[in-house]
Amino acid sequence: MTEYESINDYELFDLGDVVLHEGTTLRGAKLAYKTHGTLNENKDNVIVFPTYYSGTHKDDEYMIGPGMALDPEKYFIIQINQLGNGLSSSPNNMAAPYNQGSFPNVTTLDNVKCQHRLVTEHFGIETIKLVCGYSMGAQQTFQWAAEFPDMVERMAPWCGTASTTKHNYVFLEAVRNAIMTDAAWQGGYYDKQPERGIRTLARVYAGWGVSQPFYYEELYLKHGFSSLEDFLVGFWEGFFLSKDANCLLSMAWTWQHSDIGMTTGCDGDREKALSGIKAKAMILPGETDLYFLASDIEREAALIEGAEFRVVPGVYGHFAGIGFNEPDTQFINDAIQELLDK
Repeated sequence: MTEYESINDYELFDLGDVVLHEGTTLRGAKLAYKTHGTLNENKDNVIVFPTYYSGTHKDDEYMIGPGMALDPEKYFIIQINQLGNGLSSSPNNMAAPYNQGSFPNVTTLDNVKCQHRLVTEHFGIETIKLVCGYSMGAQQTFQWAAEFPDMVERMAPWCGTASTTKHNYVFLEAVRNAIMTDAAWQGGYYDKQPERGIRTLARVYAGWGVSQPFYYEELYLKHGFSSLEDFLVGFWEGFFLSKDANCLLSMAWTWQHSDIGMTTGCDGDREKALSGIKAKAMILPGETDLYFLASDIEREAALIEGAEFRVVPGVYGHFAGIGFNEPDTQFINDAIQELLDK
């Protein structure tokens, strides 16, 4: 059983029929979102917080709370579930013929344009104090700031690039093929989740989600797992088995094709898109992140005028940004707080 049926603390925004970047139409599209705090009279206390690969808004709530940088007593925080994540329009909840394996391909730019409609049409918001996010949420953060430079005042992407690198693309081929080579996947038209494929995906992910020093130091023992195998099954397989296989494939395609060069008016020119960003930027790569290398992110950050580049130290790799290790979370929180105080 997937986790989506158990989540009910969100609202839906009706997008209608959305013509996507790839030319197909997502009919009767909906965005799932959750808000925290109160929108003030001037509508200038807004934070937009999109979701990451495989995650829903529930998975990001570790960053929100009184006394934290994302403080609902000060700010109106809009968590937005990306298309394909199981809550917003996705392969598991669309009506035929666009369900399951026929769900259309969605780009990061498609996500951001739909999120912009929620923010402007539903809430009447004209300026955003901060857009922030982790991993694919970071990619959406970059895209927000590039596509709507006069609207986004601050940006804080962590553990994510503006555009997916070729090496990252190749990693995601292993993730996708782990599911697609399971006979139970049936080309995306399965009656039961392809469990074997999802378990294989989880083990592929396990080799990349945290760093080599994490495993050398056996830090999984610190997190309540009794052995390496216990960590692989109890954490990695357990996490991904709660997801829908087609949703994982849909988001993987979006991740693979994330490209800041798609920004309107840039005609594929990534440098032009990044240099057009006006937001005050706090860019936070993970020191040992194997997906989104700090060196790749540094090259992108150098194109954003005045951007601060601050590396999250430690051995937790990509999972430095997911709330897995409290010191990492505190580092990111403090950096965002500094940005908001500027």
